Amino acid sequence: MFRRSLLLAAILISPAFAADKPPASPEVLKGLHDFFDKTAGSDGSFRPGIDRDYEGISDSAYSDLAPVAYAVVIHKTFGWPLPHEAKTKEFLLVRQQDDGAFVNVAGTVDPKSPAGRAYNTTMALMALRGLGEKPRVNPLPVFDVVLKEDYKTLPAYMTSFFPLAYLASGKEIPKDADEKIRALMVQTADGYLHEHIASTFHAAHYYRLTNRETPKTAEMLKRVLNDQKADGSWMLNAPARDRHATFDAVFVLKQLGGDREDCQKAIAKAAAWALSCRNADGGFGHFPGSTSDADACYFHMGTLVMAGVLKPTHPLPPDCKLLGWGHLFPSKNR
Repeated sequence: MFRRSLLLAAILISPAFAADKPPASPEVLKGLHDFFDKTAGSDGSFRPGIDRDYEGISDSAYSDLAPVAYAVVIHKTFGWPLPHEAKTKEFLLVRQQDDGAFVNVAGTVDPKSPAGRAYNTTMALMALRGLGEKPRVNPLPVFDVVLKEDYKTLPAYMTSFFPLAYLASGKEIPKDADEKIRALMVQTADGYLHEHIASTFHAAHYYRLTNRETPKTAEMLKRVLNDQKADGSWMLNAPARDRHATFDAVFVLKQLGGDREDCQKAIAKAAAWALSCRNADGGFGHFPGSTSDADACYFHMGTLVMAGVLKPTHPLPPDCKLLGWGHLFPSKNR
């Protein structure tokens, strides 16, 4: 606890941090690496947490493909070899069905549901792309089916899954599919979607993936900045609703706010809060004091990378904008 307090204090007062060039922390990186070593299975899989009975929270509880995908993303972000990389590739490939869909065998989502099919297939494609591996079967018919009618019933935060999955398959999202998804992304006067940062983030992510200007950028940035809490987070609602809110807000600020001083200061505060979620086992919980979880490790790691606290490998991995949810997405202003 004492070392964590020193680290947080150093980051908050460091002139380098204010200049958006904070020093990297080997301690944080080592902890992340150790956490995933302890959660790795000999079959190439990864558990949600160190305790074998821990069932995960958020994505980690939703599908057993999520911890694997986030382990791949984190390892590739920092240039680390996975503990059993060949087995991880095999683990993902055997989860693909003959119709192209990837399935979970543990987790709360029904693998046959439209949401489950879109979620699992996107996550697997993201991970396989990071591993330099192609799926056995063309996965895009999965999205063609969902885009007939079911896309209208998916959670609002799934919009950017579609262009990500197509790009991870080596193609741009088709024009008709693009028009359908963008028709769902109706913004209010303040730039937000569905009164929540997650839906708003996925809209911003969608427009970046499809190389468009995000509508109502100025209004969106104003709302994001105003919504930041004094502790640096955007956890405005119950944790179950806002687990990823800080990452989501930081992506919007970094991608749409560029080098604006107010955005940089907000990102710095967010990074300090993310570090406060770090545990003694080296992993991160979704909020201070919560259990270390593979899902939380990705989103807090992503916040810290976007803030410049953690430095990714150099040169960046191939197709870095497709690795995860945009933590390595090149900024338009740099």
